[in-house]
Amino acid sequence: MGIFSKTQNNTDISLNPSTELLNVSLVINLQKIRDAFGESTDIVIKEFILGKEGRGGLQAGFIYTEGLADADDILSSLMMGLRTADLDLDVASSHQPNRILKDFALAVGDVKEISDFNSLYTAVLSGDTVILLDGQACGIVASKRGWKDRGVTEPSAQTVIRGPREGFSETLRINTALIRRRIKDPNLWLETNPIGHITRTDVSIMYIRGIVNEQVLNEVRNRLDRIDIDGILESGYIEELIQDETFTPFPTIFNTERPDAVAAGLLEGRVAILVDGTPFVLMVPALFSQFFQASEDYYQRWDFATLLRILRFFSFFIALLAPSLFIAITTFHQELLPTPLLIGLAAQREGVPFPAFIEAVMMEITFEILREAGVRMPRAIGQSVSIVGTLVIGQAAVEAGLVSPAMVIIVSITAISNFVFPAFNMGISIRMLRFGLMGLAASFGLFGITVGLVAMVLHLCSLRSFGIPYLTPFAPFIVNDQKDSILRLPRWMLLSRPRLISKTNTIRGKQSKPEKSRVP
Repeated sequence: MGIFSKTQNNTDISLNPSTELLNVSLVINLQKIRDAFGESTDIVIKEFILGKEGRGGLQAGFIYTEGLADADDILSSLMMGLRTADLDLDVASSHQPNRILKDFALAVGDVKEISDFNSLYTAVLSGDTVILLDGQACGIVASKRGWKDRGVTEPSAQTVIRGPREGFSETLRINTALIRRRIKDPNLWLETNPIGHITRTDVSIMYIRGIVNEQVLNEVRNRLDRIDIDGILESGYIEELIQDETFTPFPTIFNTERPDAVAAGLLEGRVAILVDGTPFVLMVPALFSQFFQASEDYYQRWDFATLLRILRFFSFFIALLAPSLFIAITTFHQELLPTPLLIGLAAQREGVPFPAFIEAVMMEITFEILREAGVRMPRAIGQSVSIVGTLVIGQAAVEAGLVSPAMVIIVSITAISNFVFPAFNMGISIRMLRFGLMGLAASFGLFGITVGLVAMVLHLCSLRSFGIPYLTPFAPFIVNDQKDSILRLPRWMLLSRPRLISKTNTIRGKQSKPEKSRVP
């Protein structure tokens, strides 16, 4: 078990009065279980006799949650298999009936013993099957979970043209298996423990021993230790509770629903945090440049991937600065525009009753409403309503004289550029900052935009993600890591891991430059 479980377990014991030990009497144990679950109809409690007919037997109890556990095979092996086996489960002749069940009767790989009610409740509600024997102050947990899940489907938020089509699901074991399919190394370690006094949600950290930065790993464990909350329903809960900086628009923890992206992060020395019940996996530390890198960058040729990555950085500045630059230039710095363009813009704005700032705010808010409506509406019509609504409202606003055609073009380009980023949360950050820069542009022109950009860069330089500078490898500037930042150099040149993320094992291989064939 991982270190991060210790604080959590101590907290649970202090808050949950059901940590009393099991009784040797099966009747007393089953009655306490019925009282604890309030006679819930989905909690199945079955009493039966173990052993051969005519040789006596041993009273046993069988507890599981219907819909979460696949208990039929376990129950049939206990009730039918032991009747034909030459085993004596009589308490008088056998002092270890639990050992006999584990070693001879249960055809399940994961079998363990429990001795308290709190562990019993957690096991039953997690999909395990619990077996209690009369005369024994401990129970047996047989793990054979069988709930229905969504299965492995294609990611919906992070799609690629070339690359794997597998995405994480809401089941923790499926997600860990998808990662292990890609990294078949015994040094890929997994630590799993429950977090949340009531939900008892399984949270796992996954890393590659020998590659991971031990300081980052210990920091992850310590921050998970400090979580003291009643429930964890999604990885977003964990993200907010362990992030370095709360009051920042920039995400300092990376989330993805792609197993190949997590495998690539683990190979670089990052730590993955998996939460049961969500298809999104967290990765730390997260750097600013990481949010502009798509999985497809590493499946295409290096020159094409570099072009797309430069395009994303260019789109970042368009999405961030286009409306504010238009406001500043048309309001304060008209001399920067060529005379024909200035005359055309003035003619367009002749009948518009609002200043450029109010125009931009109106159009941006309208587009945000349409985008949110398109996301929340049924998928079959959401995209159509979003596109049609934008066209109709934009055209109607121009014809009514509320906004100028040039402002509609600027807002449209800004919105399209916002969809270029592979990481959705980085797009949200840019949308938030855009309104602040628009206000500075309307108040102080280009000087206000300059002050806003300087403040943003200083803020980015102050951020850390689990101790790693957020702007690495730009600040601090690391020459060797520039090969996979704005540019993506050929694969044979990417043979070293990021220096500040993995400090112990930075060499990934010794592949040389491909040579031309000598065959005539």
